[in-house]
Amino acid sequence: MNLFRRYLRNPASILGLALLAAVVVIALVAPLVFPKDPLSLAGRPLQWPFQNPRYWLGTDASGRDIAAQIFYGARVSLLIGLVATLISIAIGIVVGALAGYYGGLVDDALMRVTEAFQTLPNFLLLLVLVAVFGSDITTVTVAIGLVSWPAPARLTRAEFLTLRNREFVQACRVLGMGDPQIIFREILPNALPPVIVYASVVMAIAILLESALAFLSLSDPNIASWGNLIGAGRGVLRTQWYVSAIPGVAILLTVLAVSLVGQGLNDALNTRLRRTATP
Repeated sequence: MNLFRRYLRNPASILGLALLAAVVVIALVAPLVFPKDPLSLAGRPLQWPFQNPRYWLGTDASGRDIAAQIFYGARVSLLIGLVATLISIAIGIVVGALAGYYGGLVDDALMRVTEAFQTLPNFLLLLVLVAVFGSDITTVTVAIGLVSWPAPARLTRAEFLTLRNREFVQACRVLGMGDPQIIFREILPNALPPVIVYASVVMAIAILLESALAFLSLSDPNIASWGNLIGAGRGVLRTQWYVSAIPGVAILLTVLAVSLVGQGLNDALNTRLRRTATP
């Protein structure tokens, strides 16, 4: 309850939560508002927003309802963001926890692997994975998670380096607790707050990465995603700019919402973070 009260002290955090809640609601009601396939032909191509009451956000170059694609695209973006973030954070926590707890050769080996992943930009490595393994939605989601774990790993490692020699950890060793139990039951809960905050950054980046892939026609073409809709509007960008602008605004607001929620969590957890950092 205290955490929630601290979160609500920041007006920007409340705005972010409201925007994110709106996106979630849009994703949930999509099948109710638009029961038909969002990629099916709906009417005359390139109708401007509010020109036809049936298609209040207009239609794209193929005659598909833009509003339906926006609603279903929210489901795709949230799903990709959440799953990719879970994959990234899970890998990062395991790698960072082992490196920070054991140190020495284990730390050196794991950090060299981490640096190898960070040598190439995330998007370039993502392009390689998609080119090799395909562009279906499952592969894209897993690939985004696989290219996003180095930063959470470094953050987790830094937290473990500050906690591994604390009194409670030494007491656990004296009591004969095993390393896995100390790592995941004792140290990890104290190292999680900054990692949880950073998860919002990972989620925002995951949404942007999928949109960039879709814009380049490298994501799954059989789903209604905001990136696919932006890509479909490239050919008519000068005349019917709304086809790309509407999903672009949706991506902007969603990423902004996730970022503001993450900032609010950071402010709310500041007290706990200071307590964790105090020797």
